[in-house]
Amino acid sequence: MVARRSGQKRPSMFEVAKLAGVSHQTVSRVINNSPDVSDATRAKVQQAIDQLGYRPSNSARALASHRSRTIGLIAGGMRFFGPISAISSIESMARAHGLFITVSMVHEALCTQQEFDELCSTFDEQNVDAFIFLAPTDVMFEAACRVQVSQPRVIVSSTHGTMSVREGLGLVRERDRSKVSMVGIDQWGAMVEIVRLMTEYGHRRALYFSGPHEWRDAATRLAAWRNLCAQNAVYSSVAYCKTWGSAEAYATMNHVLDEAGRSGSPLPTVVVTANDSQAVGVARSLHEHGLRIPQDMSLVGFDDMPAMDNMFPPLTTVRPDFEQLGAAAMREVLYLLGEGGKLPFASSQHGVGLIPAKVMLRRSLGPAPRKNR
Repeated sequence: MVARRSGQKRPSMFEVAKLAGVSHQTVSRVINNSPDVSDATRAKVQQAIDQLGYRPSNSARALASHRSRTIGLIAGGMRFFGPISAISSIESMARAHGLFITVSMVHEALCTQQEFDELCSTFDEQNVDAFIFLAPTDVMFEAACRVQVSQPRVIVSSTHGTMSVREGLGLVRERDRSKVSMVGIDQWGAMVEIVRLMTEYGHRRALYFSGPHEWRDAATRLAAWRNLCAQNAVYSSVAYCKTWGSAEAYATMNHVLDEAGRSGSPLPTVVVTANDSQAVGVARSLHEHGLRIPQDMSLVGFDDMPAMDNMFPPLTTVRPDFEQLGAAAMREVLYLLGEGGKLPFASSQHGVGLIPAKVMLRRSLGPAPRKNR
């Protein structure tokens, strides 16, 4: 590549065309990845681009393609590991396809329809080509479905909640429904694997820590847990938590253990939590009460947050593929924009394309104590 000196005029598309011996329209087609260019011509144009150090103007590309090459992203859950990981993947894949992401963050539980509509209106003024909505809660899911936008939208959420996916799609204007796609993590499938492992280890008495009820991930995991415990003859009690935090889980587990000590009621042989932060709080409580993990009580988390493999003992947990989730959201955007084919999902439920989650089996899950089998 020929380096430009400081202050030297930026090379134009016409200079690239002249050097390559083609028309400027052909150069435009190469830049915009048009299939209507032969491999030999494409190579010749690319060589001229490299030689001149030409960089296409995004505004010029937008005028030529009638697109801004910009995607509007509205996201909730920014204090949490999963959404942050998904956004990073979305941005990386967008950049690889010459797209830009403009992001607005909202409070996942306090976001109103008016706030959501106003953000979309602001993005509309920027002429965004499509929307991605990370909607972890019921209020955000409803807002993402109800908002009246004409651009394609991809909603990243879970399959269960106060509002069903079918009800959500019913809020979308009929003329816009063909431009809506939904993707999420296979929460239910992960719970199937957790319960299977529990029962193989002989656990028949369990305690489950739910996540906050307004989160759709929490609702899906709880619905799956109840269904699967009933199917597998597991006696389960549920500790309903208002937060995902370790402090609440620690206090709740202390109460459970103290009550069992006073009443003499049997303890669960395994505790399953809706996320890893809760598992940290439970582990602290068990340690302070002199209970060993997993010899006296097993423990399972969800999310495989950093350092969970270095807990003592290392935590058995679920690893959702947040990177693949973000990539899937961007693939759906490209498909809806006509820039890529429809890629199949390994599974889907209720119209939501699902990304698998893997159970990371570690030492915190062990056989149920023999006296409790």
